Amino acid sequence: MSQAAQPTPAVNLQIISIVTVTFVSFLCIGLPLAVLPRYVLNDLGYSAVITGIVIGTQYFSTLLSRPMSGSLADRAGPKQAVLYGLMGCIVSGLLTLLSTSLQSMPALSLGLLLAGRVVLGVAQGLVGTGSISWAIGRFGSDYTAKVISFNGIASYGGIAIGAPLGVAMVSAVGLWSIGALTMLLSAVALAFAWPKQPAPILSGSRMPFARVFLSIAPHGTVLALGSIGFGTLATFITLYYDSLGWVDAEYCLTAFGIAFIVSRLLFAGVIKRFGGYPVAVVCLAIEFFGLMLLAFGNAPSVMLAGAALTGLGLSLVYPALGVEAIALIPAASRSSALGAYALFFDLSLGLAGPLMGYVAAHANYSTTFLVAALLAATGTLACIYRVYRARY
Repeated sequence: MSQAAQPTPAVNLQIISIVTVTFVSFLCIGLPLAVLPRYVLNDLGYSAVITGIVIGTQYFSTLLSRPMSGSLADRAGPKQAVLYGLMGCIVSGLLTLLSTSLQSMPALSLGLLLAGRVVLGVAQGLVGTGSISWAIGRFGSDYTAKVISFNGIASYGGIAIGAPLGVAMVSAVGLWSIGALTMLLSAVALAFAWPKQPAPILSGSRMPFARVFLSIAPHGTVLALGSIGFGTLATFITLYYDSLGWVDAEYCLTAFGIAFIVSRLLFAGVIKRFGGYPVAVVCLAIEFFGLMLLAFGNAPSVMLAGAALTGLGLSLVYPALGVEAIALIPAASRSSALGAYALFFDLSLGLAGPLMGYVAAHANYSTTFLVAALLAATGTLACIYRVYRARY
């Protein structure tokens, strides 16, 4: 039986086996999320702006590497891109381990940490673009929404588990364990992915990345406006909790991840039923209310609800707009299209660190979530306009 003729449950399992490598890479991303801000701010003695830059560096690195990641996946095959990405995760883990072992030399520690974030960002781009293109290439474009949804579940599931796991490990055995576990997990994932069947490399004319980018830009801009809320949550929720004298901030990331995953599992079919733009409008509106709860929450329970609503809302924005965007691009340039689209997501996360760090330094952490909510509202309005244009 050919791959295309296999029943849906069998295809689902094989898609999951491919996006498992995404889960591992995002688990490695999640591990330091709740501990690095404190390390940079409190242990190394740097400012909130530097803290934001450290977190945001990974996302900017991913952003800048997207053209290379997409081109490599199109020309050498998406599996090869994934393997290179996992090797990069191993290197990032090593640099993080070295950084956290040199706390007595803050400048050197910060430099190694930034280098590790750069490598991790490039690795994320290779694994993220490669795994989606790998699965779509194996099973066909009819599975695009499902592959993107499953890959997102793997991504945010990794973050949801990684954040509290990182806190627990640091508490139990020390900060060095973050880098060590990153190396171990990435090596296991590399061994798992190596023997798997690759997707065929498609022939045909390929669009220059600049043209792909311009075609994707309207959809990607809306994605960026919505995604900056997650970047704000990931970067500043720990410091926000600390400023209020609360504990267990990492569970906001877990609440976000659980809501995100549940939404994708239960509602992924609505994109095909109602279309990408209408689904994105509803989801961005839900995210707006979640971010408003985070901005004005007066108790940890309210903050958890806000984080969950933010995850619920953001969950389908990526696949909903992604299906509309990728349909505009020839199949031979699919990986470049995925890379260009994801570039806007990376841009939003990269900007969230320094931008919201500036807001926090001149106002407070609550205001960072208010600004993120207003940006999500802007994305909602832009998407409503797209719906209006499509109908009239």
